[in-house]
Amino acid sequence: MKADALTPRQLFDGKMHYEIPSFQRPYVWNEEDQWAPLWEDILRVAVSYVPPESGAAVDPERHFLGAIVYESRPPVVGDVTRHLVIDGQQRTTTLQLVIDAVQSAISTRGHETLAEDLEDLALNKSAAFRGKPERFKLWPSRQDRAAFEQAMDDSRPSDGEHRVLEAHRFFSSEARAWLEGKPDDDGNLPPGTEEQRAWALTSTLQDGLYVVAINLTGHDDSQLIFETLNDRGTPLLKADLIKNWVYKVGTDVGADVDKWPDTHWVDFDDEWWRAEITQGRQMRSRIDIFLQYWLTMRMRDEVKTEQVFRTFTQYAKPHMADATGAEEFLGAMRRDADTYRQLTQLDPTSPEGSFHSRVVETMELAATSPLLLWFVSENHEVPASQVAVGLNALESWVIRRTLVRATMKGVNQVMVAILKVVADAPVDTAGDAVRDYLARQSADARYWPTDEQMLAVLPGLRLYGNIRQSRIAEVLWAVETSLRTKFNEDLPQPPKLQVEHVMPQGWRTHWDTEPRLGPEAAAARDQLVNTLGNLTLVTQPLNGSLSHRPWTDSEATGMKTGGMAGRGKRGLLEDFALLVLTKHIVKQHPDAWTDENIRARSKNLTQAICSVWPGPPESSIPETVAEAVDPGHASEQ
Repeated sequence: MKADALTPRQLFDGKMHYEIPSFQRPYVWNEEDQWAPLWEDILRVAVSYVPPESGAAVDPERHFLGAIVYESRPPVVGDVTRHLVIDGQQRTTTLQLVIDAVQSAISTRGHETLAEDLEDLALNKSAAFRGKPERFKLWPSRQDRAAFEQAMDDSRPSDGEHRVLEAHRFFSSEARAWLEGKPDDDGNLPPGTEEQRAWALTSTLQDGLYVVAINLTGHDDSQLIFETLNDRGTPLLKADLIKNWVYKVGTDVGADVDKWPDTHWVDFDDEWWRAEITQGRQMRSRIDIFLQYWLTMRMRDEVKTEQVFRTFTQYAKPHMADATGAEEFLGAMRRDADTYRQLTQLDPTSPEGSFHSRVVETMELAATSPLLLWFVSENHEVPASQVAVGLNALESWVIRRTLVRATMKGVNQVMVAILKVVADAPVDTAGDAVRDYLARQSADARYWPTDEQMLAVLPGLRLYGNIRQSRIAEVLWAVETSLRTKFNEDLPQPPKLQVEHVMPQGWRTHWDTEPRLGPEAAAARDQLVNTLGNLTLVTQPLNGSLSHRPWTDSEATGMKTGGMAGRGKRGLLEDFALLVLTKHIVKQHPDAWTDENIRARSKNLTQAICSVWPGPPESSIPETVAEAVDPGHASEQ
């Protein structure tokens, strides 16, 4: 077994051909979790390659992509050097797509020499390989091959819904925008001239990235070695490195480090803190996640996962210059750690508890955690009224954007921008500062949908199938609680409520009455049944019984399926559903549930949602926000 740190130039130099076996899973990376963060890292390195205006020598950064495990095949004269990729197929495929997308963008802009340099990293140009899989440096798993060929061939259109094609389009668009000097969402222009940026991107993709390449060739059981590398031993956490550094610095400055295990580092080594939990598509320990969030909150800057240790030492060093400073610094961190551990125990009816439950957990926007931690930190002493204003505004921003399917790309940058805003504001106006900042945003990636926009877009959007059911259920439950009056029972939220279609998705069985709908009208109804107005909440057992039943008992005469013979959907809902959300439908529609009823309820529920999550103050809304929502370009959540 041989392990080396290799750049793309070294990894793909010469006549290389990495093949991903057919049994490997297909390409699954996406924009939010992998492509966008990777592109940000690539640009960070590329910026370091751009010569500064002062003319000083550049000191380029590097970015670690992770590990690739492969097994080399015996060489054959005249053939490519073949490697079988055992692990790392997702990052290897993505790296090739990035290289080709940037190469195409650079070539289109007229930088031919640089484009040729990148082409050497993606293609084996020998005539012997023309038209064969060996012309590519990488040959993906069987499910991805057709899309990969299409993406890597400049002469073929790259339209299509395959993840490989979507990734190539994403990186192509981002590369063109950066080369052309277009501003980012914050209005910042890329540095240097276009020629310098093209050279910087090329240099980054050649030498500014690296992987740990592990070659298992020469062993009798390479798969056993691979499994041992991945499954055995206790991984060293970022927190372990930080702990060692902290104690060393504390000793050097004369602090009483013997007390720290009981004061500042208490319980950080226990199972709860070291347990791995899901964050995006990764599993990471709670202590490492907390340290990343805490650094982001304190520094008001985005902290990458792989940079936590280095960033911590750079930030902590001036704060720990003497024993007193070290005690104060670690004491503040300890207080925030205790607060972080209590987040899941917050009262769900409080602004901070609601935010954690709905935004961090249900909407899975962990990137908002540093801002939540800032507001609830004992170190900041934000008044409760301002905590409510700030977190309620951000929760509304998240919920409204989720429902109109606006992109959540760049949430990390939005949180960093807000952290800077609240840090500069007096604590007794911190919540107002968040609300006013969000209300001023007009860019597609940041605007706060108004009531007018919600009413114009949400009623007609297909929610079911495009937004996760758990998120729809959370919104419907919030509406349910808002509909209750003082005369209703104050019922707690039942566990595992399911989203139910009032008019079933299989409406053609019992709901397509004479005259039957034509193709266009049927397609319109297929869209309509998945909109907000046709959705409610029921228990799992009731959901299974409702099935595709007709609406009334009379229409269900003779029906024996679903365990409730001869009962229509309305009758079952009337007997068993307790939610106000559903009882309104049953009471107001005794004879039929129609397309027009769905449309009307969609508008009513949208108005209720706007009441639950008030939008931006009208006096603060930029004029350009009125044109921000385009349902034709809404992204899936």
